[in-house]
Amino acid sequence: MRARRTPSRRRRLWLVAASVAWLAGCSSNPKAINGTGVGGNLSEAVGKVGTKVIGGPLIPDTNLQLGPTVAYPLEKLVYWGLWAGAAWLVLDPLAPNWEIEETRLPEDHVHFRLVMKRFYTGGAGEARWVLDQRARRLAREAGYRGFEVVEYAEALDSALLGARRTASGVIRLKRDAG
Repeated sequence: MRARRTPSRRRRLWLVAASVAWLAGCSSNPKAINGTGVGGNLSEAVGKVGTKVIGGPLIPDTNLQLGPTVAYPLEKLVYWGLWAGAAWLVLDPLAPNWEIEETRLPEDHVHFRLVMKRFYTGGAGEARWVLDQRARRLAREAGYRGFEVVEYAEALDSALLGARRTASGVIRLKRDAG
């Protein structure tokens, strides 16, 4: 039995979190940090280390002139760019809506498990279509005549951050007649 799974976005999210944490402490603050407790001490320590390691702020204190009367601080543009990039990685609008895991079973049977991404803007009713498309492609690549769906079910899995649609099904691949 062999399971095939599409790669997750966990590695990219860790990279974004580490980058944001690193960049947060690399700029100098012209005002005194007025924090108390662990958070204030940590941000002050990270700011001092960032200035000592790099030799100055990572983002220069300049304004970007976008027009004759419009100028924005570079630090704000980078800040909002990082937020937009993090939102893009979490929502990932170009990623497929469904992750497919398939397992080969004896007697030309294949089990599919589909999990929909957590944040989506459409495609909630396409699980059966996705399963049929993958089964058709699998049958064609392996040289089978077709397939039949032996069992199929859809469900909602509850979680802390919201429910996720899931589907599972078993197909039987049909050999060539003759």
